[in-house]
Amino acid sequence: MTKKMHVALLFGGNSSEHDVSKRSAHNIYDAMDKDKYEVSLFLMTKEGYILSDKDSHRVFDGEDEDAVVESVLPNVDQSDPLANIANLGKIKDVDVFFPVIHGNLGEDGTIQGLFRLLQKPWVGSGILESAMAYDKDITKKMLDLYGVQNTKYVLLTPDNYKDHPYEQLAAELGSKIFLKPANQGSSVGIHEANNAEEFKAGLADAFRYDYKVLAEQAIEGPEELEISILGNEKPIASKLGAIRVPKNDKFYTYENKFVDASEVHFDIPVKVSQKLTDQITNMALTAYKALGLKGMARIDFLVSKDEEPYLGEINTLPGFTNISLYPQLWNASGISYTELIDKLIDLAFKEFDRRKQIHHDFTPLGKEKLSK
Repeated sequence: MTKKMHVALLFGGNSSEHDVSKRSAHNIYDAMDKDKYEVSLFLMTKEGYILSDKDSHRVFDGEDEDAVVESVLPNVDQSDPLANIANLGKIKDVDVFFPVIHGNLGEDGTIQGLFRLLQKPWVGSGILESAMAYDKDITKKMLDLYGVQNTKYVLLTPDNYKDHPYEQLAAELGSKIFLKPANQGSSVGIHEANNAEEFKAGLADAFRYDYKVLAEQAIEGPEELEISILGNEKPIASKLGAIRVPKNDKFYTYENKFVDASEVHFDIPVKVSQKLTDQITNMALTAYKALGLKGMARIDFLVSKDEEPYLGEINTLPGFTNISLYPQLWNASGISYTELIDKLIDLAFKEFDRRKQIHHDFTPLGKEKLSK
């Protein structure tokens, strides 16, 4: 009998997307072929503590998370600096990690650094690549370097924002300005400003989430198109999808995505011109390669009224909820949910083998001594 592959599924996290991550993990778990995989669960709490497989299953199966955490923490040695991640060390035979921690700690390179120290394969991009793609400012700088069209912006920080009043920015970017925290996902902290008062209030809130905020040009009458990317050095692209938000919403909000999508309509695949399809596909693949991404990404585009595409955002650990576009786009492109999971895990091993050939990682404790 063939030994099952042991997959550690990490989810939760201390970002605003904590509950979204839990729903993504449920869908991935359900889609996994249990004849092929043994799956251990690791829930990262909102405080950043990783629960054991047993306690993670308690939450996974419906117990109140706060109650589970309250029952566990009294038994944790708070003086141990590694207490937050100690439970990972109790599972000795993990073959591959599958992180589904959206946003902070999951997409910014942090958890990938931990996997690197553990010398285990993981699904998705590497440390630097994840960090670059998560930072909207750095992403835009890379896009400009590789000639991928994106919206104009001015970077605001607590040190320089007074030098960039609304009137000055409106003259440069237009009267409608979007304010976006550089390191935040899923429309969190994003505000539309059409005057100085809205700008001041929106900027104050955006600074709650990051010390870097993008004041970004608005595209006239935009249509939101999405594309999914799969692969390592030779990635492939899915068909395109479109998001139709309620008329009274100014943009695709967090509530639209994860709380109440009842009035949001998805066109998957969407019918657009072949020229626009080719443009977006080429732009997405160029951006993916430019940032050195691995495994997967969902890339969002804004298309102006005259069919001019602008790359908006890159998500390296996209959602896998019932309404998430990444798996839906692949399903429409001929790759089922279960096949997609298999391909992502296979890509993780291929990237791990590639890194082993070019990096001299640490020798596991005692291994060198025993081999003499």
